[in-house]
Amino acid sequence: MTLEIFGPDQVREAVPMNVAITAVRDAFVGLGAGEFEMPVRNALDEGRFLTMSAYHRPTSSAVVKSVSVVLGRSPAVTGSVAFLTVTGSTTYVMDAATVTSLRTGAVVGVATDALAPPDAAHLVLLGLGAQAPDQLRAIRVVRPIERVTLVHRDDAWVRAFRDTWAADLAGLDVEVSTDPSAAVAEADVVCCATPSTVPLFQANALPSRVHVNAIGAYRLSMRELPDELLAGALVVVDQREAALEESGEIHHAMEAGVLEERDLVELSAVLTGIERPDRTVFKSVGLAIQDWAIGAVVSGLKI
Repeated sequence: MTLEIFGPDQVREAVPMNVAITAVRDAFVGLGAGEFEMPVRNALDEGRFLTMSAYHRPTSSAVVKSVSVVLGRSPAVTGSVAFLTVTGSTTYVMDAATVTSLRTGAVVGVATDALAPPDAAHLVLLGLGAQAPDQLRAIRVVRPIERVTLVHRDDAWVRAFRDTWAADLAGLDVEVSTDPSAAVAEADVVCCATPSTVPLFQANALPSRVHVNAIGAYRLSMRELPDELLAGALVVVDQREAALEESGEIHHAMEAGVLEERDLVELSAVLTGIERPDRTVFKSVGLAIQDWAIGAVVSGLKI
């Protein structure tokens, strides 16, 4: 048996964003078809250590990810992703921070492609941390974005983000804001990627036609979206069981009595076709099948 190690640069080279989006979309279609065995993520020390795994029956392949997550640390996510097959002689070990950011961006691309207005041109990014560049890249793959608003309370942070990711912002009309409510007022797509424990804006701050992605909160104590938005929108989750277990937004809205379990639509169902209302929300806590999808591409697995 041999090990092949893929650091951040090797993962990026092997899996461009457009390829990642296709792979993650295919994985969710497979999830809906019952192709995966996937236990609920195991969280230790209040979510500071996470392990997650998935097995793909048709290819007899599996992924196991082990990470440490410490908000405020750089990088916040450290660990490894191992991809292996029953019959293969090689295990592929990948940098977990890169895989996590890439696959999270990819699933936002999948959801945005399925739910956002086809002519969406204005993207608002709330939170400019490690996840933001891949959110931007993914949205640009699936929608004709012309204008992006970068939202952060620290002007110096925004300037640093613009300088660091200038290539990804090329060709866009770039605006900056410290006021989330004002920033989202003309948005076509909003991406939230923060560790907030309170809603970032009120539902009435949004335009009548908008798609919102929320990927920052992965603990019940965290919350980026207001109850009123979830009450008045089509709410799509990566998986119902995972969202009920880990999403602070979903938990809070259900406790408030404005959302019921039956209101949650899984992403795999959306990909097979669904009527799209003017307001849509995609809430993701992250699934191991997304890591599997990236690993499958890295390994060259034929699916």
